[in-house]
Amino acid sequence: MAGRRSDSDARETRRLVLRRAADIASVEGLGGVTIGRLATDLGMSKAGVIGQFGSKEALQLATIDLAAGMFREAVWAPVEEEAPGLPRLLAICRSWVAYLGDPPFPGGCFLALTSMEYGAQAGPVHDALVTVLGRWRRTLLRDIRQAIDDGDLPAGTDAEQVAFVLEALADGTKRARQLHGDIDVARRCLSAMHATLGAAPVESATTG
Repeated sequence: MAGRRSDSDARETRRLVLRRAADIASVEGLGGVTIGRLATDLGMSKAGVIGQFGSKEALQLATIDLAAGMFREAVWAPVEEEAPGLPRLLAICRSWVAYLGDPPFPGGCFLALTSMEYGAQAGPVHDALVTVLGRWRRTLLRDIRQAIDDGDLPAGTDAEQVAFVLEALADGTKRARQLHGDIDVARRCLSAMHATLGAAPVESATTG
């Protein structure tokens, strides 16, 4: 029993550390996440924090995994069973915009900030972000190409261009919401995504 409680306590401590690290990183970048800062914020010793991970880099990588998992649960999991192609693309747009309008982190989209922070820095953190964001791009491309094959998007449509536009709209939405406080941007983003996919415009969207 004691061993099981100890394992459970360790998992909960790890979860608390990672969630606090992600919150900080969403505002200040992963560079703002320090062992001392986490120890102070969580009322732990530095050894208790680093002991969960072994190194600061391992902590950073685990924080990326946490944030990526939260994105998948919020955006992909609700639509995974939708029909492939345009139906799932439209569902993705709805859940994606809902996430952008009410992000789980105080600084908005964790992945947006950290990808800018590490875009020009080689190393494991950069590579982890490339993997996470590349996986999302491939998810979009799969359903875009299916929509083309189904005839829901015109033959000859450039799937890479469509994915680029959808991601650019999402990036612009993050900036408008966080920097300018535009609470109506989610509706406009969803309408623009629908237009990109040749779907009917929307009247409203979740803005958080």
